[in-house]
Amino acid sequence: QMKTGRDVAVAFLLGAEEVAFSTAPLIALGCIMMRKCHLNTCPVGIATQDPELRKLFFGKPEYVVNFLFMVAEEIRTYMAYMGFRSTNEMIGRADMLKPKKQAMGKLAELDLSNILVNSQELARSSPYSLVPDNEPVHLYNKMKQDHGLE
Repeated sequence: QMKTGRDVAVAFLLGAEEVAFSTAPLIALGCIMMRKCHLNTCPVGIATQDPELRKLFFGKPEYVVNFLFMVAEEIRTYMAYMGFRSTNEMIGRADMLKPKKQAMGKLAELDLSNILVNSQELARSSPYSLVPDNEPVHLYNKMKQDHGLE
């Protein structure tokens, strides 16, 4: 789940090109997560068509905008700390992540060294690599996708 700028930064560093928020913007609007959306009985009036229940809704679009601005500011803080100028530079740079040192139990035995490597180095060193030595490794938006939805 994407809730904070740290979540988004880690997703980009692990190779995500896009992120999506689901419940966090709803919480910013005032959702109390009663799990009654499909019953048309939302107690705070977010997910209902009932005029009486809709009167209970006091959320504003500005709440979601403010939440996303705060997430973006946190991402910028992480980017500045790591020396990135854009999110595109972050994509696939798992080598910038460090595992927690205070891991306990089975987590302490977990070796993440094969995962936390730079994707460019990984693409070049893989025996299955299709990238010629004289060409750059593209880590994001290599080809446009057409899902035929329009």
